[in-house]
Amino acid sequence: MENNMDRIYLTTEALSKKMHYGPRTIRERLKDVVLLEGVHYYRPFGGRKILYDWAAVERDMKLKSQATGVSIPMANGGNCRG
Repeated sequence: MENNMDRIYLTTEALSKKMHYGPRTIRERLKDVVLLEGVHYYRPFGGRKILYDWAAVERDMKLKSQATGVSIPMANGGNCRG
């Protein structure tokens, strides 16, 4: 089991450097579409600042790139394969 103290949390700017997407693309196209609150990002202490969980983002990037065939994205972050 992974220790939460070992998790890496990134700001939008730091995530953009790791993913090679612009911060604006992350905020406007990825956040709340493929990057979901409570799964891929959190708002610490109920504030406005967003921190992304790099392990969750990386895991789901790899899973989606390995998926083949037709799938429908679901609201909880999963996929329905029809």
